[in-house]
Parts: sequence; C-alpha cells; structure tokens
Amino acid sequence: MTTGPSDARDQAGPVVPGSHDFETVSSETVYSGAILALRLDQVAMPGGRVVEREVIEHHGAVAVAALDDDGDLVLINQYRHPIGRRLLELPAGLLDEPGEDPLAAARRELAEETGLAARDWSVLVDVALSPGFTDESLRIYLAAGLSETDRPEPEFEEADLEIVRMPLDEAVRAALSGEIVNATAVAGVLALSAARGRGIAPRPADSPWPGMPTAFLERKAGGAD
Repeated sequence: MTTGPSDARDQAGPVVPGSHDFETVSSETVYSGAILALRLDQVAMPGGRVVEREVIEHHGAVAVAALDDDGDLVLINQYRHPIGRRLLELPAGLLDEPGEDPLAAARRELAEETGLAARDWSVLVDVALSPGFTDESLRIYLAAGLSETDRPEPEFEEADLEIVRMPLDEAVRAALSGEIVNATAVAGVLALSAARGRGIAPRPADSPWPGMPTAFLERKAGGAD
C-alpha cells in the first residue's frame, strides 16, 4: 500500500488530536434502492492504516412540532414495519425531490398527515440521526397558529394514521418514560420544552442547513448505481 501526504505526516510523529484528514481512498456502491444506498468506503486513519466503513446514504427529512392554541402538541400514531408496531411521532417526511425547499416540504407533510396548516414557522433543531453509519439528517420545525386545510386521501400506512393531541409537559413525560421512543419525536419534544423553559427563541424558518444530506438525491438524479 502506498502512503499519501497525510499518512507520511502521521508516521513522522504523534498526531495532534483533531487534525487528521480522514481521506476516502476508494468507494464502492453495493446497493442502491428507493430510499437508501449502501457504500463501502476505504478511509485513511491516523497512523497510516486504511479501514473499511459502511455508509448508508439516505434522503434528508423534515418533521414538524406543531403546537395548537391550547398548547397541545400534534402527534401521529403510525405503524412502522421494521419494528412491527405503532409509534407516537411528529408529522414528518422525506426530502426526495431535487431542489425541494425544506420548509415547503414541512408544510406539505403537516397538511398530508394531519390536515393542518400553520401561520408561524421557525427552526427548532437539526439532528444527525445516526452518524456512525449514515448521513441521514433531519430538520425539525416549530409550527404555530394552526388551522385546518385540505388533506389528500391517505394511503398505505398513513391510511391507518391516528392523530393525537398531547400537552407538551405530558409529551415530555412520555418521552422520558419510554412511551415516545421515535428519535425525531424525542428530539423535538425535549428541544421544544428546553427552548420554552429557558426562553430561547427558535431560529428563523429559512436558516441555513449545512448538514442537509444530498448524496442520495444526487445519486438518483445522476442515475448512479
């Protein structure tokens, strides 16, 4: 195996923590499906070794913490096949259209899953869901000033979707007791409680999102295998 500049630097002496360039030496796609792809990357590590890392490319996603005028959080109870049961979740959906604005997607998902629209929008929190093996990331919006709107006819799992309104304090207790386990919902519920409790204003709805994943969308748009 030949060594590059970063390897030579690593072998010359102790590495300063936080300074290594984790260069991808090579990459192989072993699967590309409807919502994800699996890559095998060879990555240069400190000390000169090259190791394999499995990476799942996934669409980005948006979710909505929608608060009604009574201070209740709008949740959905939805069946999730990989774990074989229903979960209490925030309304959410994938960013699976090239160039789609995340806020527009959040408005769409709120309407499709709950039949609601919102007057006021802001960014609550951004979450890298499991960065040890996937680039999947989502943005959770805070929506207020709710009103009813047209809801498309649901299909598949959404045809069985139940809408649940829950006071925020009760939702926090549900997250801490294990009743709410969906990672997006836990993050959104606790972030909203912390922001309101500490008087921290959410970010503007059009705030930059540098962590928004794009690799899988680019793959699909380019027809990569």
